[in-house]
Amino acid sequence: MVRKWQTTSMPLDFTAIDFETANGSPASPCAVGLIRVRDSKPVATLELLFRPPVPHDWFSEGNIRVHGITPAMVQDAPAYSEVINQMLEFIDEDLLVAHNASFDMGVLAASAKAINHELPKLRYGCSLKIARKTYNLESYRLNAVAYAIGHEEFEHHNALADSDACARIVIHAAQRHGVQDLPELLSATKVRLGAL
Repeated sequence: MVRKWQTTSMPLDFTAIDFETANGSPASPCAVGLIRVRDSKPVATLELLFRPPVPHDWFSEGNIRVHGITPAMVQDAPAYSEVINQMLEFIDEDLLVAHNASFDMGVLAASAKAINHELPKLRYGCSLKIARKTYNLESYRLNAVAYAIGHEEFEHHNALADSDACARIVIHAAQRHGVQDLPELLSATKVRLGAL
């Protein structure tokens, strides 16, 4: 569930992404949420539920407790191999941002490898690293940072809600640093742009 956004006038463009996995394997995505941001405003969203790649398609009790997605919920969903192109078309050539990007980019790389799908060259930033260089908090978990910037009502561990929270953190941090776009924000926070 995505709450209404406050408008701002920065030319900040990127796509926020969040994966949920079925188990501890990075090759076991079962859900993804993406939100495309243009001029600091959401212009499109994509939320997909799917069966993880075989043999990583089993669900651990711990992961189910976290995100609430069960095997029954994806039983009739498309396979990951059937939705990966839709996801990549949505991303296009955008800069990606994720909270703890090493996890989400690891999922993207491992799951593509599991289905022998070649990924395009993708560049990404990490809102967790940006937050650590922007705020003074006890915790930099996604929900803690979201609450700190005033975004308190969201369904944590829902992929679309988490990508929305990530996007809001990036925009708030850019405003706080007085920068205009993602490369400037990464420079201000000394966070490197990663590449897949």
